[in-house]
Amino acid sequence: MPGDFLAKEREIEMAKAEAEAQGKKPREIIVKMVEGRLRKSLAEITLLGQPFVRDPDVTVENLLKQSNAKVLRFVRFEVGAGIEKKQENFAAEVMATVRGS
Repeated sequence: MPGDFLAKEREIEMAKAEAEAQGKKPREIIVKMVEGRLRKSLAEITLLGQPFVRDPDVTVENLLKQSNAKVLRFVRFEVGAGIEKKQENFAAEVMATVRGS
């Protein structure tokens, strides 16, 4: 991940954690909370940190290590991508129904 992205995310998480703590938690605890949240979010958005599809208890990184393999390329799929939803005008449909009866 780019350093500027991580710095911005750390800044955002720090502001959230400080607002939640409201001065009731020491700075060291807040920093640990922020680092934990960053690790978790990075695991979700990076390929190697994601859980393996067939076994969610194993990350892609661990699976690659076990298999002595490496990623040469990958394709990202998004749930619902490519599905076109028909756009309907509900008011026009109701009026057509009313006129037809």
